[in-house]
Amino acid sequence: MLGLGAPASAQVADLVSDQAFRVCADPANLPLSGENGQGFENRIAELFAEKLERPLEYTWFPMVTGFVRQTLTAGKCDVVIGYAQGDELVLNSNHYYTSTHVLIVPEGSPLAGVETLSDPALKDRRLGVIAGAPPATHLAREGLIGKAKGYNLVVDRRVENPAGTMLDDLAAGTIDGAILWGPVGGPLAKERGLKVIPLLKETRPPRLFYRITMGVRAGEDVWKRELNSLIRREQPQIDAILREAGVPLVDDYGKALKESP
Repeated sequence: MLGLGAPASAQVADLVSDQAFRVCADPANLPLSGENGQGFENRIAELFAEKLERPLEYTWFPMVTGFVRQTLTAGKCDVVIGYAQGDELVLNSNHYYTSTHVLIVPEGSPLAGVETLSDPALKDRRLGVIAGAPPATHLAREGLIGKAKGYNLVVDRRVENPAGTMLDDLAAGTIDGAILWGPVGGPLAKERGLKVIPLLKETRPPRLFYRITMGVRAGEDVWKRELNSLIRREQPQIDAILREAGVPLVDDYGKALKESP
């Protein structure tokens, strides 16, 4: 054990394992992460473990209130593979992708040409939206929230699946379109053969795009720099994993789709 006089940075750095690549993850958060290893964040974790030449180990905990405290902060694991840039609960690595919210509709839908939530084609349509998510504010401003169907934001995915339920409702005709965070909605829509429309043309706040980083404990700057180096070197492979999964990749400013290599 370090003495009381040891620098705080040394105490933090000692928490990072050099014996394994220890990942904090939700066991039931597909298409992002899953205990079965089928999520795209699982594949990125496998890539990094391989490059670090360490075995991959997971600490599983539902991504609800207390996730960071019960996993990363508790020292049980050393990195959260997907974390929005700027969140104060973690120290963010450089972002390794940017994505946006999307509108999902059936192929051939009369809404297939919609590009913004202010499109008149959405008038009198019932849209599914995650309650409290940024698109809900846009729907309220456009007078669409009254007919919208809300789905829970923060849930234990082991017992509740808002995105899957929303797309089931779309298939049943209960709603006319589903608005989801792209990394969730894109892969699920790909599995179901649905049309995905990235919402890139919204000009008013709140923004609908986010840069996604890896999260580490505050003070772990050496570990963060090591992850940043890996992100920089492996960016083409990371992009390939994300594209294969169906994640809509956009430029850093959320204005256009990221160009394929």
